[in-house]
Amino acid sequence: MQVHRYGALAVPRNAFLQPEAIVELLDDHREEVRTRAEERLAVKAKLGDDAPAGDELAAYVAGLEANFDPRSCVTCNLFSCCRQELRAGDDPLALLAELGVDRLTRPSAVGLVTGEGVVGEVPSSTVAQVTATITGLPQWVGRLRTDPCGLPGTINVVLAKSDAAALGVHGVALQGVGRDGSGAWVRQTFLEPQSPLTRRAIMRLLGRTVRELLEAGLGPIHLVVPDRPTADLLATAADSLAGVELSRLRWQHDLDSDRPALTFDGEPATLPDPLDDDERIAISFLLEEDRARAMSLRTPVVDLRSVLASHVVPGGPAVDAGRLDYLVTWAEATDPLDHREASDRIAEQPQTPGARLSNSASDAIHKALRHNKNLPTYEALVHDALDYRIEVVERSLAVLDRLSSSVLRPAHRELERDAQQVWGRRLALQASDLVRFSRTYPNWRNSQVELLDADRRCFDQLTCLTDPGFARDKAIDAGVRDLALATVVGLDPVCLVVRSRRLVDGSRVVALHIGGRSIVEAPTTTLKVQKGSFKLGQLPVATLQEVPGVDGLVWEPLVAPSLAVGDELVLADTAWFGKPLQSGHEIAVPRPSLDDRTAPKPTCTAATYASDPETHQWCCRPHAAAEAEWSDVLAERRARGELNPEVWPPLVDEERFDVGPGTDAPEPPLGPAPTA
Repeated sequence: MQVHRYGALAVPRNAFLQPEAIVELLDDHREEVRTRAEERLAVKAKLGDDAPAGDELAAYVAGLEANFDPRSCVTCNLFSCCRQELRAGDDPLALLAELGVDRLTRPSAVGLVTGEGVVGEVPSSTVAQVTATITGLPQWVGRLRTDPCGLPGTINVVLAKSDAAALGVHGVALQGVGRDGSGAWVRQTFLEPQSPLTRRAIMRLLGRTVRELLEAGLGPIHLVVPDRPTADLLATAADSLAGVELSRLRWQHDLDSDRPALTFDGEPATLPDPLDDDERIAISFLLEEDRARAMSLRTPVVDLRSVLASHVVPGGPAVDAGRLDYLVTWAEATDPLDHREASDRIAEQPQTPGARLSNSASDAIHKALRHNKNLPTYEALVHDALDYRIEVVERSLAVLDRLSSSVLRPAHRELERDAQQVWGRRLALQASDLVRFSRTYPNWRNSQVELLDADRRCFDQLTCLTDPGFARDKAIDAGVRDLALATVVGLDPVCLVVRSRRLVDGSRVVALHIGGRSIVEAPTTTLKVQKGSFKLGQLPVATLQEVPGVDGLVWEPLVAPSLAVGDELVLADTAWFGKPLQSGHEIAVPRPSLDDRTAPKPTCTAATYASDPETHQWCCRPHAAAEAEWSDVLAERRARGELNPEVWPPLVDEERFDVGPGTDAPEPPLGPAPTA
């Protein structure tokens, strides 16, 4: 490569790690580097060559408590030094700074450390975090389970990612859960982590398990992964393979039409093998997750760490709870833990619970595979990494198995089951099942705005009904108008002091929680799953009334809960859930609409598009037909000279999924850069 004076950077930009030169004017960057270097030289000249004395160090750490953040400071070279300074101090504010408590919240939370109690409003999550740190015991949120982990139709997946490539994988292990319980773990190690064949092998293994569960009549299907990067890697690999398959369909049509198969820039294309049935199942399922990841209620892929974190709050910095093994260590604790010892011990161990390897494990695996060519050692190291991840997943599932299920768990399952029926039609007709987000139609993306609003609203309502801490934090948020805290000041009649300027005399409210106890989880609560809503009955619903001579607002629900003076209630405006119901004790949570845009309708069959293409072009048009039409369009443009790769400015392949001639192809001759 000939580097121009402006500079060039070669970076991998596509799924096959083919580098693309990015030319950028670096004058401003060079000027900034010079400026920073001059600043440091000036400071060095001012301080001299001698190390600062002990009494001079106070100025360097004067703002430590105010500025230290365990989330953002971890990348700093002085992170360990600053953290040790905070650990060595006995100031309660220093402990709160070490935990990452917000600076403005610390004065209100300092009483939790000194034992004087909370002064002012402190989020429930912060109270639980500080309490767990002081006591050394996990703080359970009190919500019951709504997740699908461990249920029939779930697939537990762990993998060991290669640091050498964005989509490289050393090994994968998965376990299907059927009607008879969890099956055996299936492991597979790959000698070519970066190869597209490795990604196809993962999809084949995953797709076979999905197909077996579907054939057994189990559903909806959920992939359970230990962390979000695992889900992202799987979805990105599926996205890559889907792009290759769509290109293959176009090139195959070119060959069938007696045209040469050409890549975007006019090079001869190498046709990959078509996807088999199991590969297509897995890829389309993971692309369903890619389209649904903006939805709060959709769970094709379940992050096990987030599920466990919704039930238990560990001690120590909140950032440490980003590791599943740290979280499950606290969840299993029956004796008090030293949060610093637990944090340091887990951070220093060679294995990690998620997709990414630790530096030491990654170096050892790379050395065994590339340098020593020691395949038995390589496979043993990969198996050790997978075994640790499997152990952490099984420990986490065992912790969750001890928790009871929520009344609303079937509601969450029903939402995913209905959504996957749309995915099933896409897969069966091979219509829009390989559509990546970058190739979705603009009107589909525009329609997502309303769907996302309805989805988020339903998620907030269902979570407020089951999670006391989440509901309380919403109620004390000044920006939330539909929830409020209330205190019982009288029992005959029930009188409440409501801390809200909106829920006043005449407001119809429903009690969601009493003293941190969810009312919807009571044995008397009824749930009716309807087509457009989830109807909950036997709840305390009534109108707030102002009565002369009575302190507070009178509240007399038809279904009266057990109350005591001083109890704290979380109230919700019934208008938040929709129109009031005549029964006087029910509310209905509206269900969001299905994302069925550009998807086959229930009446579509394999023959409907062929019989009426114009009517069905936006619902059940197969990918083969769509890519054939696009191939003809590209051929016409190429014939008109619109796809000439030698014109300037050069064409940019936004998709970057073309399969080129390979690394053995000769380099194109270098030409002079065009002049202005």
